[in-house]
Amino acid sequence: MDYHFDWSVIARNWDSLLGALLLGLELAVISLAIGCVIGLAAAYARLSGRRWLAAPVWAYVEFIRCTPLLLLIFFIYFGLPEFDITFLDKTQSFVLTLSLYAGAYMSEVFRAGLASIPKQYVEAAKAIGMRPWQRQRYVVLPVMFRITLPSISNNLISLFKDTSLAAAIAVPELTFVARRINADTFRVMEVWLTVSAMYLVATYLIATLLRLLERRYATIR
Repeated sequence: MDYHFDWSVIARNWDSLLGALLLGLELAVISLAIGCVIGLAAAYARLSGRRWLAAPVWAYVEFIRCTPLLLLIFFIYFGLPEFDITFLDKTQSFVLTLSLYAGAYMSEVFRAGLASIPKQYVEAAKAIGMRPWQRQRYVVLPVMFRITLPSISNNLISLFKDTSLAAAIAVPELTFVARRINADTFRVMEVWLTVSAMYLVATYLIATLLRLLERRYATIR
């Protein structure tokens, strides 16, 4: 093997790589937050018993789950301008896509979480005179959060890795910056080995922090 490693290219571009990694984390967190709002609303709609609410949500969830994420990214970024929706830049369009994608999966997570809440919790809340919104705010949602926290954690990790697809529309996250450095320096092995290590370390740290959070808010049995 005649390839000679030159790690100086990483040192020269470290600030760009680190900034791109932080952007990817930011995109994942924002998308998950918006996706949780969408997912929670969709879960309540599915459990409402009203067909006119549940049917569109079911169609949305199935469409998102059966469509490749990259295709959704292209549709939002290239397709919406065809309908004169041009106020989104490339980063915003990616966040919108990833949020809709996360919302579909979080709706199923929350629907299962809501369905698994012990009925005696709600009955006890009724017995002490809580109003419906108080039961949701102080009983149902906190318990559901504890039940679904492991799934939320897994979705955050998955979304962070999915941010690499933003390179397809030139969002300057880690994969895009790595490709640009490759094009400028032709140091393929150094760049991709470094980027792989950055993804690995970041994902491991996220998983570790989320496991600590899960232990602190352990599911009530």
